[in-house]
Amino acid sequence: MEEQNVEGTESVVAKQEEPKGPKRNKKIMLWGGAALGVALIGWGLVHFLLPKAKEVAWFSNQMIAIYIAVGVIGGGILAGFLFRKPLRTRLRMQKTIKEDADINDWLVIFSWTPKILYVPTIIASFLAAVVSCFYGDHPAIGGVWAAIFFLNFLIEEYNISIKILLIVFVSIGFFLLWLHLLDWVVPFLRLFKRIALSMNAAVYLLVGIIGLLAIFISWLKGLFYYLTITPNYMNVQEGPTESGEQIGREDYNSRIDTSDFLERLMGFGRIIITFKERKREPIVVLVWRIQSRAQMLERVRAKFAIDHQAPLQPPKS
Repeated sequence: MEEQNVEGTESVVAKQEEPKGPKRNKKIMLWGGAALGVALIGWGLVHFLLPKAKEVAWFSNQMIAIYIAVGVIGGGILAGFLFRKPLRTRLRMQKTIKEDADINDWLVIFSWTPKILYVPTIIASFLAAVVSCFYGDHPAIGGVWAAIFFLNFLIEEYNISIKILLIVFVSIGFFLLWLHLLDWVVPFLRLFKRIALSMNAAVYLLVGIIGLLAIFISWLKGLFYYLTITPNYMNVQEGPTESGEQIGREDYNSRIDTSDFLERLMGFGRIIITFKERKREPIVVLVWRIQSRAQMLERVRAKFAIDHQAPLQPPKS
């Protein structure tokens, strides 16, 4: 205990003695860059619009669209400025816990949307769009894309364990052997030649953009809805401000679920939080890099943090 107190005191003193110069310089550079950007935009508007003010149709559809865009951008900047302190994002929480001398192991996680499992389909969509620009709407491109999409659909829709995967491969092998005995293997494979899917590059590009947008929205939601797990408690954050719930370590249990083999190959798994109160529904979190997350969770749950207290100063004589 004495060694822990000494280490904690040294870390606190070290953090107090850290120079604040870099942080101030970073803020000065950030605000200076923002001011310079605003000045350049203002100069550009004045330079290009004022000499031709009489020729500009201020109430045309194009100008109204510009007004709306400027209003949205200005409102976003103002909202970010006003709510920069009340906002309690996942990134700020990670920074706060990292600077806490009493916590050495922690885990901050959020749940991805299951649509992130369609990343291979999204990548295939962009590649198909590029290939279609050079070779046209060839049915083979659509066939390969459809096969990747079908595989993603199986991964996202069904929980395929190793046992089920082996049964499927053995069943396909026996089925092909049976076709071979009847000399029907080649006619059976020729049936797939008639399956043609032809789409232009715009459709592939649209599918890829929609998939990326769904993943980005999931990441954006994860900034405000997340779990913070420390040795002593778990904090359930439910919003952009301080709204949330803190649960003691004795009131919940954690479990790792990597039973879906194909999902695990992509690096994903689920962390399931169950509660001592039976009426409460479990929290299921789909996380990426499940191996490192599981190791960190085991380290966090295996420890119990004790606050470090600075030693009392002897009374002055």
